[in-house]
Parts: sequence; C-alpha cells; structure tokens
Amino acid sequence: MADPDPRGPARPDSDRPDSGRPDSEGLEPRERPGGARAGGGARAGAGARTGGAARPGTAGGPGRVLVAVYGIFALAAGARAGVQIATRFAEAPLAYSLSAFAAAVYVVATVALGLGGRTSFRVAVAACATELAGVLIVGTLSLADSAAFPDETVWSAYGRGYGFVPLVLPIVGLLWLRRTARKGGGPETGGGRPVGGGV
Repeated sequence: MADPDPRGPARPDSDRPDSGRPDSEGLEPRERPGGARAGGGARAGAGARTGGAARPGTAGGPGRVLVAVYGIFALAAGARAGVQIATRFAEAPLAYSLSAFAAAVYVVATVALGLGGRTSFRVAVAACATELAGVLIVGTLSLADSAAFPDETVWSAYGRGYGFVPLVLPIVGLLWLRRTARKGGGPETGGGRPVGGGV
C-alpha cells in the first residue's frame, strides 16, 4: 500500500486562495479600473470638450455653384482687363485698373471659398465685403460722373454689363458664409460642434 502524500490530498483549483482573482494583465480595456475605455474613449471625451476639427463647408453643396460662378467671373474679368490694359490702357486707365482689381478680388474669393477653413473663411468674408463695397462705390461714381469712366468696368453701373451679377454675387457670398458659419459652429472653432450637441 502506497504511503499517503505528506502534503495532503490535492485540492481543486477552485479551492486555492488565489483562484478566482482576475488577472489584471488580461483585462479587457472596458474592464479596467475607473470604468474608462482606454484610447478611443479618452479621445472621444477630448473631442467633446474641444469640438470637432471639421472646417466650415463653404464649398459644399450649393457652395460649389458659388465657387464656380466666382471662378467664371475671375476668368472673364481678368481676361477683359488684361486685353484692355495691354491694348488701350491710355484711353481709360482708371476703368481698366478697376477691372483688374475686380478680377483679383474674384480670384481671392474663389480660392478662399474653395479651400474652406478658419483662415480661408475670414479671407472669403473680406473679399466678398471688398467686392460689395467696390461695386457700390464704382457703380455710383460711374453713374454720377460718367466722364471719369469713358469705358465700362466690371462694376460700372452696379454690374449692368454683366446682368447685375457683380452686385448680387457678393451679397449671396456673404449670406452663404454666414450660413455655413452658423451651421458649423463658427470659424473660431474651425467649424466643428461639440459632440454633445452644444452650440
């Protein structure tokens, strides 16, 4: 007959003192102390506090049409001013210089509206505001003192030569920029809104 084991009968694993204790190294991220999920949860919380990183969608949806129209006017005004300055600048230097300036403003507005983002948003607002002021001032002066404008510019008579689109375009642009800023949470936050739905 075999001698009894001096260590006593073997106990099942369930009776051992250290059994039943979870291995801290094997825990899933969701089971770690504090109840916070590692990695993604912390990042989501940070995103909720600081707001999303999305930029204002100035070129999305109807904004694409606006960018296209600005691009067309940039090309038209630039080509016209280039030909006028190159061939008969002495006939109406003020009018042709204003046409070139208008073309430059259209180019800046087109690029800024197409890019989006906080800086581009501000540039687009400045370009549209400059354009609106220019068409109002030049339009008024061209009607009040027609002798000073022997040839028409893009902004003469409030853009009459272009179907008054130069007058309507900056107004539509400013309204669109205002709408996208409100929808996206404003340019100061990069257009993003808090995850929790705050304003």
